Amino acid sequence: MKNIIVTGGAGFIGANFVHYVVNNHSDVHVTVLDKLTYAGNVMNLANLPSNKVELIVGDICDVELVDKLVQKADAVVHYAAESHNDNSLVNPAPFIETNIMGTYVLIQACRKYNVRFHQVSTDEVYGDLPLREELPGHGDGIGEKFTPDSRYNPSSPYSASKASSDMLVRAWVRSFGLKATISNCSNNYGPYQHVEKFIPRQITNILSGIQPKLYGNGQNVRDWIHADDHSNAVWTILTKGEIGETYLISAEGEKNNREVLALILELMNQPQTNYEIVRDRAGHDLRYAIDSEKLRKKLGWKPKYTDFKVGLQNTIDWYQEHADWWQRQKAGVEANYSKNGQ
Repeated sequence: MKNIIVTGGAGFIGANFVHYVVNNHSDVHVTVLDKLTYAGNVMNLANLPSNKVELIVGDICDVELVDKLVQKADAVVHYAAESHNDNSLVNPAPFIETNIMGTYVLIQACRKYNVRFHQVSTDEVYGDLPLREELPGHGDGIGEKFTPDSRYNPSSPYSASKASSDMLVRAWVRSFGLKATISNCSNNYGPYQHVEKFIPRQITNILSGIQPKLYGNGQNVRDWIHADDHSNAVWTILTKGEIGETYLISAEGEKNNREVLALILELMNQPQTNYEIVRDRAGHDLRYAIDSEKLRKKLGWKPKYTDFKVGLQNTIDWYQEHADWWQRQKAGVEANYSKNGQ
């Protein structure tokens, strides 16, 4: 695959994937198609060689533009999405337009030109799981996890739109022979993540002299994975995965929000009591956990950041060193959270 399109490649996870490809596969040319909404940032692609990466500012719902780009590509890796749950609760419309209609436009073009397609999805399409203390055997670290066969049960407009787009891809594989795979990944953290998200929000709060915020009782559990590991997994699926298959990506990094915040405070030399409890999100999912055995055993993938503390320190260091990247976003993000009592 010498020419690939990365939709949403100026966003957090997409940009990390672009950096991964450039750094590890020098023979690949990447065309980034990004609308540059508030979550897309040209600075995420700064310093990448222009002969390896081309940025096209455009909408994945633009049929003519997508058709023009896809016919020259070997593969499309589809990261572009509206992805913030809180925003989807306030205004679902952009999520329906981008995540469903945008995916439709892309898979139609890939079908037309017989181009390989990979759908980057989320574990949130499965809904949530019981907390470990509510499960038998939790003392041994045993608990239910999502698998590729888990039933879709989305709980927000965001996760419902992603579930819908996954289903479109599956239907196009079966009905039209689309050469596609799907990956559902757990919560990402790492460089370039927008400061509205939980981990960078707390890090940049501390760096800005603002008290970190803990939503509700802080017991909501997420299965954290460093964006570098996600990028490596997607490339593995793109190049080795079986057409029509779904692979789940996880570094087995289950932590609840209270634990994550406590570790951020520790690593940033803050008192463990230096945080404020704020109103929880409506319909906040309890727990996500992913079984990535299929990806590990069948495709031989394994994560680099198996120690969450090491990955989190790496992330803190990046935000400390790149204040120019996030400071312009910070005031507006905190103002919006303040309106919602968060």
